[in-house]
Amino acid sequence: MEAGPEILIVDDDATSRKLLARMLSAAGYVCREMDNATDALNFVHLKQPAALLLDFKMPGMDGAEALRRLRADPNPAIAQIPVIMLTGYGENEVTCLNAGADDFVIKPINAEVLRARIETQLRLHSMRVQLQQQNQELEAWRRNLERDLAAARLTQQALIPQKPPTLPGWEIAACYRPVIEVGGDIYGWLPIKEDRWLFWIADATGHGASAALMTTLAKLLFHHGHEEHERPGKIMEAVNNDLRGIFAGRSFMSAMCVALDPKSGQASVVGAGHPPLLVTRFGRGTEAIAASAPPLGLVEESSFIETALELNPGDAFTLYTDGLFGAAKNGRPRSTPTQLAGMINPFAASADALLELMLKAATPEASESPPDDVAAVVVRRSN
Repeated sequence: MEAGPEILIVDDDATSRKLLARMLSAAGYVCREMDNATDALNFVHLKQPAALLLDFKMPGMDGAEALRRLRADPNPAIAQIPVIMLTGYGENEVTCLNAGADDFVIKPINAEVLRARIETQLRLHSMRVQLQQQNQELEAWRRNLERDLAAARLTQQALIPQKPPTLPGWEIAACYRPVIEVGGDIYGWLPIKEDRWLFWIADATGHGASAALMTTLAKLLFHHGHEEHERPGKIMEAVNNDLRGIFAGRSFMSAMCVALDPKSGQASVVGAGHPPLLVTRFGRGTEAIAASAPPLGLVEESSFIETALELNPGDAFTLYTDGLFGAAKNGRPRSTPTQLAGMINPFAASADALLELMLKAATPEASESPPDDVAAVVVRRSN
């Protein structure tokens, strides 16, 4: 028969100790007896009992002082041993509890009451130990997650272009602000045929590591698409087909791209479920070009219709994600593309100035953080 939990009985009265030991042994517990608190404290450092029955009034070190020392032990396994104080009628039970007792029983001791209180304390202690183990496991999981997110952040930072291309007569400003370490927004630029440049932006579903993986795939697909096609509509079609082939509609992303001829200022625009392209005409306001197709990867066959665009000196276009619309907060609704367009100063002197204005529109209060990932690319033809 398996031995039960060990109970350490500490009482200077030998008769009381023997009575308690007999009572608990009959209930299946293994009992060890000691007649003073000093020896008991030394013993628990060698072998921790399941619980401690500690007499309140003993010569030398009394029960309350022994308990205070036990609770102050640097070893949690010792400091958290369940302790039931044994007190005489009229003795100060509050002193016992303040010293750190889990419970107390009053002499003369009722066997059923004592067993019930010991079982309760052993059960509570077991639950505390399990909770601590779960917390330790959660903490280890959190640390691992933080390491994974840090690695994902470095990877995503490597994917986001850090320096725009040098195009004579053009200014380019860009920013990326994820809500957490990594996000689902990405943008880029690629040289394509006939000395043109493709500027693109995408917003994957979700947040965190899964969305970041989607952005990695998005960059690969756009690079692959531009190698086989020269028209932005065909590039978007290729990306859509690849996403459908991989995810079968279970994951998708919105996107917008602009194929620009830097020499002439002529451009072609195509969007897929993405916020409208904003075109700022110098001194004349901002207009919007809406997406013509559903998000990439959502529909098997989409029609990617291109819109022609001409940019004159001082004009600019802005690719952005919906995080730029800001948050609905304190009665203030989220901005719309039309409202965002109205916030842009058409006399802004640079691409950086245009971008700064839009970022302030997204988070008008300095203490606010964007509710969603924010990414934007402003391309402006110099005056």
